Amino acid sequence: MQIDTKIIAHRGSRGTRPENTLVSFQTAINEGAEGIETDVHFSKDKQFIIMHDETVDRTTNGTGLIMDKTLGEIKKLDAGIRFSEEFKGTQVPTLQEVVNMLMKINFTGIFNLELKTNKIHYPGLERAVYEYFAGLRYPFQLIYSSFNGKSLEILNKIDPKAYEARLFKTAAKQAKTLKRSKVVEDFHPDIKWIKQHPFYAPARHLRPWVVNSTEDMQYCFERNMAAVITDYPGRAVQLRSEMRGGLI
Repeated sequence: MQIDTKIIAHRGSRGTRPENTLVSFQTAINEGAEGIETDVHFSKDKQFIIMHDETVDRTTNGTGLIMDKTLGEIKKLDAGIRFSEEFKGTQVPTLQEVVNMLMKINFTGIFNLELKTNKIHYPGLERAVYEYFAGLRYPFQLIYSSFNGKSLEILNKIDPKAYEARLFKTAAKQAKTLKRSKVVEDFHPDIKWIKQHPFYAPARHLRPWVVNSTEDMQYCFERNMAAVITDYPGRAVQLRSEMRGGLI
C-alpha cells in the first residue's frame, strides 16, 4: 500500500517521555518521526518557553503562570519528575535550545510550532518568533499553527510566505474562512472531529491530532492524509511500515 502520510511527534514522544523536553524530541526523531510538534509561550522576561499549558503546574514541580516567571525561575523547575523518577532533573527547554538541537542533527523534517495565544495573547509573540527565525538558516520545514486565528493573520501580514495551519476542534467555519483568504495552507483538526466529517477537506491538507490508537492510525494511513500528529511516533512508524509492506 502506498502511504505518504508523515508522522509528527506531538510534544515529542509524549507517550514515552516527559512532553516538550529535549529528550522527548530526540526520542521521537530516533524512532523515525518526520516531524516535531511543540508549543511556545513568552516568559516574564520575553523569552521563548516550550511548554503546552499556560501554567507550569501539570508538567513540572512548580506552580504559576509562565508569563509571571523569568527564564531563570523556569530553568530551576523539574520537567521530568511528574512523568517518572527516571527523568528527574529534566529542564524546561527554550525554543532556541530545541532549534539548536534540530540544527545540530541537521533535521530536515517538519517543525510545527504552535503559538499558544488562544488563552493568553502574549502581545508581540508573533513578530518576535518571526524575527527569530528570519535570522536563521535552518534545514527543517517550519509550520506555524494556532487555535487563535488572529495570530495566524498577524503572521500572514508580517510574512505572507509563512506556512501556516489552523488547529481546531469545532471552529471549522473559521478555518475554512482563513483558507479562502489564503491565510492558512492546511488544517490540523481533532481526529474525532474529522471522523465525523470525512468529506471536510482533501486528505493532502489534513494533519489530524491526537492520533494514538491503532484504529485511528490505520484510518489516516488508509486515506493517505498529509500527516498524523501522535503521542506515540514509534508505534505509528511501525504500523505504517507494516501497512506499506502489506502485512496489515
